[in-house]
Amino acid sequence: MKKVVLAYSGGLDTSVAVAWLREQYAAEVVTLTVDLGGGSLREGVERRAMRAGASRAYVVDARERFVRDFVWPHLRADALYQGVYPLATALARPLIAQLLVEVAQREGADAVAHGCTGKGNDQVRFDVAVHALDPGLTVVAPMRVGMGLSREQEIEYAEARGIEIPVTRESPYSVDVNLWGRSCETGVLEDPWVTPPTDAYDWTVAAHAAPAAVQIALEFEGGVPVGLDGERLDPVILVERLNALGGAHGVGRVDHVEDRLVGIKSREIYEAPAAEILHVAHRALEGLTLTKDTLRFDRIVADELAQLTYDGLWFSALHRDLRGYSLSSQRVVSGEVRVRLDHGSAVVIGRRSPLSLYDRALATYDKDDAFDHASAVGFIEIFGLPLRTEAARHGAVGHRHGAAWSWTEPLLADLPTSVTDPEVAGAAG
Repeated sequence: MKKVVLAYSGGLDTSVAVAWLREQYAAEVVTLTVDLGGGSLREGVERRAMRAGASRAYVVDARERFVRDFVWPHLRADALYQGVYPLATALARPLIAQLLVEVAQREGADAVAHGCTGKGNDQVRFDVAVHALDPGLTVVAPMRVGMGLSREQEIEYAEARGIEIPVTRESPYSVDVNLWGRSCETGVLEDPWVTPPTDAYDWTVAAHAAPAAVQIALEFEGGVPVGLDGERLDPVILVERLNALGGAHGVGRVDHVEDRLVGIKSREIYEAPAAEILHVAHRALEGLTLTKDTLRFDRIVADELAQLTYDGLWFSALHRDLRGYSLSSQRVVSGEVRVRLDHGSAVVIGRRSPLSLYDRALATYDKDDAFDHASAVGFIEIFGLPLRTEAARHGAVGHRHGAAWSWTEPLLADLPTSVTDPEVAGAAG
């Protein structure tokens, strides 16, 4: 290995990794820092990388690309891992991996490196994505192949080599942030019975401490949010505003025990105000504009996309094709949704669309009702035909205390029953 491109955050681990890679492999080290918003970019990261021994330091602002090409496709698909996690960290990994490969090819490097341990999901995501994009690159993970120093040892290692390291209060948690969400784990959170302490949260206030409820209006085009309260906004600004607004009202907290790719369960605390607000609003607009069958199939696609992304398979053919389906199905999901942010909850209170499938004349029970009630008789006759045929041949199917029962078996004997004699009731009156 002659030259390696290291995914560099500017923290203690990756600062030490620059020197460790040079010493361990006698390799030239180029660093890549990707700004994904949410406070992920540390101040002075380029200078710190060079002082740690990097020959060149790349700093890439990928916030808009992250939202447009990675976040929006998952929002269009309603993809949430295990139904709750908006995949903020998982969505960032394929983008960072792609940039690692691009820098490696530009620099003529024969390897890339990342700071993941051998226990988490990210090591899989990086390794698999890099090899999918460029099978000729070697992937090195210092924390997985021998560096493995304690925090104190890393500080001593850095000081002995004159490496500038960030001097900050040590957090009791492992935290990852980007524009789409903040994840927090380890420490006392490893006990799923423990209530998350206040310091586990940074983006959101507690629901009981939130101010009075507010209403907002979101505009969508083709399944993608484009405006807030009548103002057209670019993707990054829109997400930033919703994070700030939602966080101030306690919206976006997720306490979840999830199944990691490596086969263990992990308790995670997530903060994703913009993600929660937009997913709630988007689903409401879909309910207005998509058919019942499309909505049913979309739920299958959402689960598959979420699983593939969580597992690091963004660059698979199946992931690409499912994104293509979602893009097509979302062409009619345009309109406006009103949402109330109220002490930790985001509640839809109105939606409208020029492409709405909702017809008030058919839905109303008022005098303007245009639904042909008489036609319901024929519909029920045809709809119930298979069940009537089955019952006639096989008997009706039910369940009673774990054992099958016939439709002829009486149930009243087992149920509390009150019978009023009309004559008695009349006499009593």
